[in-house]
Amino acid sequence: MPQKPIVFDAPRPLPRAFTAEALQAEILERLTYSVGKDPIVARPHDWLKATILAVRARIIDRWMESSRETWRTSHKRVYYLSLEFLIGRLMRDAMSNIGVIEPVRTALKNLNVDLAGLIDLEPDAALGNGGLGRLAACFLESMSSIKIPAYGYGIRYVHGLFRQEMSEGWQVELPEEWLAHGNPWEFERRESAYEVGFGGHVEPIIEPDGSTRLEWRPSEHVLAVAFDTPIVGWRGARVNTLRLWSAQPIDPILLDKFNSGDHIGALEESSRAEAITRVLYPADSTPSGQELRLRQEYFFSSASLQDIVRRHLQQYGDLGSLADKVAIQLNDTHPAISIAELMRILIDIHGLKWAQAWKLTRGTFGYTNHTLLPEALETWPVALMERMLPRQMQIIYAINAEVLTEARQKAGFNDQQIANVSLIDEHGSRRVRMGQLAFVGSHSINGVSALHTELMKKTVFADLNKLYPDRINNKTNGVTPRRWLMQCNPGLTKLITERIGPGFQDNMDLLAGLDKHAEDPGFQQQFAAAKRANKARLAEIIKERLNFVVSPDALFDVQVKRIHEYKRQLLNVIEAVAQYSAIRSRPEKDWVPKVKVFAGKAAPGYWNAKLIIKLINDVAKVINNDPSVRGLLKVVFLPNYNVSLAEAIVPAADLSEQISTAGMEASGTGNMKFAMNGALTIGTLDGANIEMLERVGKENMVIFGLTADKVTEKWARGDVPRASIDASPMLKGALESISSGVFSPDDPNRYRDLIGGLYDHDWFMVTRDFDAYAAAQRQVDAIWNNPRKWYSMAIRNTAHMSWFSSDRTIRQYAEEIWGVPVAR
Repeated sequence: MPQKPIVFDAPRPLPRAFTAEALQAEILERLTYSVGKDPIVARPHDWLKATILAVRARIIDRWMESSRETWRTSHKRVYYLSLEFLIGRLMRDAMSNIGVIEPVRTALKNLNVDLAGLIDLEPDAALGNGGLGRLAACFLESMSSIKIPAYGYGIRYVHGLFRQEMSEGWQVELPEEWLAHGNPWEFERRESAYEVGFGGHVEPIIEPDGSTRLEWRPSEHVLAVAFDTPIVGWRGARVNTLRLWSAQPIDPILLDKFNSGDHIGALEESSRAEAITRVLYPADSTPSGQELRLRQEYFFSSASLQDIVRRHLQQYGDLGSLADKVAIQLNDTHPAISIAELMRILIDIHGLKWAQAWKLTRGTFGYTNHTLLPEALETWPVALMERMLPRQMQIIYAINAEVLTEARQKAGFNDQQIANVSLIDEHGSRRVRMGQLAFVGSHSINGVSALHTELMKKTVFADLNKLYPDRINNKTNGVTPRRWLMQCNPGLTKLITERIGPGFQDNMDLLAGLDKHAEDPGFQQQFAAAKRANKARLAEIIKERLNFVVSPDALFDVQVKRIHEYKRQLLNVIEAVAQYSAIRSRPEKDWVPKVKVFAGKAAPGYWNAKLIIKLINDVAKVINNDPSVRGLLKVVFLPNYNVSLAEAIVPAADLSEQISTAGMEASGTGNMKFAMNGALTIGTLDGANIEMLERVGKENMVIFGLTADKVTEKWARGDVPRASIDASPMLKGALESISSGVFSPDDPNRYRDLIGGLYDHDWFMVTRDFDAYAAAQRQVDAIWNNPRKWYSMAIRNTAHMSWFSSDRTIRQYAEEIWGVPVAR
C-alpha cells in the first residue's frame, strides 16, 4: 500500500550565502559547535571537518530540492548498482562544482589556514579497485551535472581496497583506514534499513484458493543500513545520492552466551554480519572467501532492490509501472543476482504472476559488461547457491528453463548452442553463470568500447546474441572533465580559458577550438610550461615518498593502472631493461632522458602480478643506482595508487602507456584522462584507443602491435613464442638478464618461471609485440627531440577529447537504454 504522500510546501531554510565572509563565519561556527574546538587549539583535521561541514551545508539545500523536484514531476529514476565507487576525495570536487573554491580559500586564509593543506589531508575513500569503480564515480557526477534523477547503490566498506606498501620491493597489503575518524560527508538513514536473509529453506504455502506459493525462510538475517552521500553536479545543477549499505547484526550481542561466560561467542553473529562490509574483494581462493564474496553481492543487491521497490510503491502505489518509472543499471556481473532477487520480491512478496514479473524485470534492468576475461565473468558453484540462496536458485532454474525452451523451440538451437546459452555450466562442477543471468534478465546489454562490443557479440555472448539479436549495444566509456581536467590541472585549465574562453567548461565540444592554436609557438611554450609545472609537482611527490630525485625536464613515461598480465606492465619493464643495456653499450648516443613511472595494485592472490611489481622495483634499484646510465633512464614505482595520486600523476605525464594485449581491455579510462591533459598515447589497437585514434588522428598517437584478430589467430595456431625471441637479439638479451638474476642477485632464480612462461606460451603476446613496441618507443624519442612537433600533437590530444566526457556517455545511456530525458 502507498504510504502517506509527501508534502512539498513545508517551510524551507533560507539559502546560505557563498561569500568568503559568510563562509568564514560558518567555518568558525562549525569548528566551535560541531567539532567542539576553540580556534586557538584547533588542529588541521579540525579545520578540515569544519570546512567540509560548511561546504556540505551549501549542497544540502540543492540536494533536498533535487529530491522534491523528482517527486513533483514523477520523472523516471535511474539506479546504478556497482560493487565499487572509487569516489576519491570529495571536498575539492564539491567546492569546484558549486563554485566556492576561491571564497573558501579566502575565508581560510583569513583564519590563517591553508586550503591546499586541508585538501591533501582529506581521506581518499577506498571504495573501488580501478577503472570500474572510477567509472561509476564519474557516471554519478555526470548524472548530477546533466540533471538525471539518480541513485548510486554500493557497499560502505569499512576498509575498502587494501593500502599498498612496499617491503624490499614486494607488495604488502594493509587495511585502508579511510573511515577511522568518521566521514563528514555521509548521513546515516536509520529509517532505510532492510533485513537481508541467507540460507534456510523454501516452504510451500497452500493458499485458500488451493494454489501453492513458495516462501523463503532464511536461517540467518542481517540488517542493511543506509548511509547517504550527496553527489553534486557541475554548477550545482542537481545533487544526487550515493547510498552505501552497512551490514549490522539484528542482535548486536547474544546475552545468554555472554552471561554464561562465552564472551567471544556472544559477538559471533555481530562479527559474521559486519564481515560482509568489512573489506572490498575478499580473496576468493578458499570456499569461505567465495561465500563471503557472494554474501557481499547478494547483500547490497537485495537491500538496494528492497529500497527501490519501497520508494516506487510509496510514490505510485503499484508495481505495474515499475519499468516505466525505474531504470536499474548493473555495473558488471557483481550485482547480477539482482535479476533473481527482483523476481523473488515481485512474485513471493508482492504476489505478481511469473509472466508479469519477468516482463517487468527485463524492462527494468540494463547490464554493462566490462570484460571478456573468463575469470571476471563470475560463476558460482551451484551447491553454494543452493545452500546460501535456495529460493533465488529455484528462480534461476525456472528462468533457465524458459530461456532454453525458447532457444530450442523458437530459435532451433542445437545441443552445443543450448549449452552455451544455459545459465548453468554443466562442464565439471556445476556453476551458475552470472553473465548469462544478467544478459537474459536485461533488455539492454552494452559494451564499453566499439571493439569490446563487437567482440562480445563474437565470443562470450555469441549464441545469446543470436537468440536476442537486438540487445547488445555500445556505450563507450568517458571521464568527467571536471575532476580530470579542471580540478586536477588548474594550470592547463587556466591556459585553455585564456586562449578560447571559459565556455568549454559548460560545453566540452568547444575544446576543439584549441586545435587551431596547436602550431602557435607562443601557445606551445605556455602549454609546455603548464606541463612542466605539473611534472615538478610530481617530482616533489616522488622525492617525498621514495627519497629519489627525478628531473622534470625528462620525458615522463607513465603506466599507472591495476597490475595484470594483460595490461602488460611486463612488456614495459622488459623494454626498460633493453634500453638500459643499449645506453650502457652506446654511451655516446644522444639518448632522450626518460623517467618511467609505474603505479598500481595487484590482487592479493595474483602471484604473477605481485612478482611483476617486485621486478619493476628490482629493475629500478639497479638502473637508478648505476652511474654509467648518467641519469638518462630512471624507473619509479609509486606505492598505494589511488584517486588522489592519479590526480597528481595524470597532469604530469608526457607519454601515456596503453599497451594491453589487443582484444583484452574493454575500454580503459586512463587513456582518456591522460590525453585530455596533453599526454601522447603509445598503445595497441585495443579498447577505446581505437576510438581515440579516430578522433585525435593517427598522426597524433603512436600505435603498434598485433590487432585483436591477429592475437586470436596466433592463439588458434598455437604459435611458439621462442621464434620471436630468437629473432630479436634485444629482447633475448633483456630476458636472459632478467631470468639469470642480474636484477635479483639475492635470488637469481626469482624470475626464471616468469620469463620461462614467455618462452613456453606467452598468452599475452609480450614477446610477439616487443620489437614493435621498442620501435614505437624510438618513434616517441624522435618526436620528443622535436618539441614543436611534440607539443602540437599534445595540444591536439587535448583539443579532441571532448567526446570522451562521461556527460556524452551518460546522455547515450539515458536516451538509448534508460528512456530518461536529459538536459542539453
